[in-house]
Amino acid sequence: MSHHGEHMTGTSDEQYDLVSVLYHALEGAATCEVYIQDAEEAGDSELTQFFQELQEEENRRAERAKALLAARLTQSTAAAR
Repeated sequence: MSHHGEHMTGTSDEQYDLVSVLYHALEGAATCEVYIQDAEEAGDSELTQFFQELQEEENRRAERAKALLAARLTQSTAAAR
């Protein structure tokens, strides 16, 4: 099933999807930074910890997506040779 159409982007759906997940995870981590600052300014240590945990999860998700994407890019480069 083609979501984005490899013929339209020149990128496989799987690579496109991983790039999207990576982007959104990084955006989520950046957004959490704002929330952490807001919670710290409010003196709410429970919320600060919650947002820090969310940020860590987003960073882990981004690292996993980056690793999966790198492996697939390496594979597609090798296959193109």
